[in-house]
Parts: sequence; structure tokens; C-alpha cells
Amino acid sequence: MNERREELAGRLARLREELAEVAGRAGRKPGDVTLVAVSKYHPASDVRDLSLAGQVDFGENYVQEALAKQEALADLKLRWHFIGGLQSNKAKYVAGKFGLVHSVDSSKLAQALHKKATSLGLVQDILLQVNIAGEAQKSGITEEELPRLAEEAMAADGLRLVGLMTMPPFFDEPERARPVFARLRELRDGLEGRLGVRLPHLSMGMTGDFVPAVEEGATLVRIGTRIFGSRPPKG
Repeated sequence: MNERREELAGRLARLREELAEVAGRAGRKPGDVTLVAVSKYHPASDVRDLSLAGQVDFGENYVQEALAKQEALADLKLRWHFIGGLQSNKAKYVAGKFGLVHSVDSSKLAQALHKKATSLGLVQDILLQVNIAGEAQKSGITEEELPRLAEEAMAADGLRLVGLMTMPPFFDEPERARPVFARLRELRDGLEGRLGVRLPHLSMGMTGDFVPAVEEGATLVRIGTRIFGSRPPKG
């Protein structure tokens, strides 16, 4: 095993242990939480090394980078998650290429994904991104816009709405993010009652705040730095 592969496998194993401990303390099973390894800016070789250590789910933020990795790793059975901001004109490159799109935040984007998925004869799983803290620099719909967009997504044959996603403000103290995670769970529960469907997924929690996220019900945590280390310089 080469040095980098050993380093990545060790970090992954330690993180999985911690996630299992946190889930257990919250009365949940380790299998209730899926670790999405955020591989943006990191080479395809790192993804391959992690796959050899048993990691299956990988998250990417940028369409071109993600598609290049998918092509380089086409021999592997991986689940790709699109987790970054997505312009509607790029939706045609994403539908059908990712098992789950976490960041649907507009009617225009939902319709573009629906149109492409329908043309491919498939159904694209999506999450709606909610900007709970109302940060101007972050993507996501408001709480008030959520019911309308959820109903629209439910009515689109090419889409399958399976839950919600959020990104809290950056806090030095992870506990300060807890109310945001709790609120996303409340919004999901309310939508389930309103729509009469189960929405199993809450995508929330990253390297710095995954503990309160899991305790508040996260089913998908998006963690990069803790696994890969600091991002390599771009270019």
C-alpha cells in the first residue's frame, strides 16, 4: 500500500469510528448515516484509493471536474453526489450522472433537471437546498418558498424528491449550528405531513459540525478536509 493510500484509509477508518460513536449516542445505528466524501479539488487517484478502503459515496461541487473524475473512474462502482451550486444551463450535464443532486434551489433548475431526466427516460433523485440562516452569499430557497418548490418537484415525473439539504453559517463553535440542523429536520417533518410522502434524507453537517448534525438527524454528512486533508493548490 502506498503512503497516500495508507494515509487516506487511516483517516477514513477513524472518521467512520467517530460517526458510529456519535450515531450511537443519539440512539441511531451507524448505517443510518451515509458518509459522502467531498472530493472536489482532489485527484481521481485519491478517490480510487478511498474506494479500495470501502468508501462508495463521493461528493463533487463542479460539473467539469466531476465528469472528468467519473470518466477516469468508470471501472469502479461509486455513487456520485452533486453538492455544489448548479446553474440551470448546466443541469443537462448532471441529470443521470449523479445518484443524488443535493442543491436544487429554484424552479428553473428543477425544471431543467426534470426535462433532461425525462429525455433520458430516468428519474433523478434530488434534495431541496434551504438557506435557513438567510445568508446572502449562500444558495438555497427560503423556508417560505419551500412548500411551493416541493410541490412542484413532486409533480415532475423526471424528479424524485427525497429530502432537504442545508449549509449553516460558519461557526467556530459547532454547537451554534445545532438550531439550523434542528430546523431543517422540523421543515422536513412538516413537508412529509403536508405532502403525504416520506422524505428520508437530511443532508447536513461537514467536517467542522457533523457531530450536532448527526445528533439532529442527518442521514448524509458531507466531509472533505477530515478525510483528504487540506485542499491542494489549484492550477
